[in-house]
Amino acid sequence: MTRTSKLFALVLGTTALGSAAFAGSPVEAPADAQVFAPAPVPVNTGGDWTGFYTGLQFGHADADSATGALDGDDTSYGFHAGYDYDFGQFVLGGELDYDKTDISLGGGAASIDSVARAKLRAGYDLGRTLVYATAGAARADTSVGDETGPFVGLGVAYQVTDRYLIGAEVLEHRFDDVGGVAGNDIDATTFSIRGSLRF
Repeated sequence: MTRTSKLFALVLGTTALGSAAFAGSPVEAPADAQVFAPAPVPVNTGGDWTGFYTGLQFGHADADSATGALDGDDTSYGFHAGYDYDFGQFVLGGELDYDKTDISLGGGAASIDSVARAKLRAGYDLGRTLVYATAGAARADTSVGDETGPFVGLGVAYQVTDRYLIGAEVLEHRFDDVGGVAGNDIDATTFSIRGSLRF
């Protein structure tokens, strides 16, 4: 091979090597080129609250009267069952619950043995957390007769899994003329920790 041939082969090899090196280099897109961003991937945050549920609760009940003659408190425990419908960010539902207790009123003059409730509840869907307000009618079984009155309250529930929920609830009740005696009015506050199973 002549010297000129060797020089030509060297120049040709160098040019080919340089082209390969720049083959992966970024090239500036033309100004009028359209750029497409990838579609966002939806993130599953949980929070579908539609369906039936049932569970147990444990808490504390405190009763107070205007005169102080029918005051008392005790632990409470019971069960609940209900249905919620999730409209997106708004959740509406109904529930029945029952608490067993033994609140001695006025040093034993009377007692509250249990409380049953029919509830409506409306809340805000925060994903796996539901914050809600509730209201309805409560029926207290007392040693001097059954008493019915309204209640209101607030609660929160959290989805530990898609089926298991934990939560807490505070309710304020009003029972008037307990035992048929005018002025025997009782305000009862209950606080409970709840565990529920959805199905």
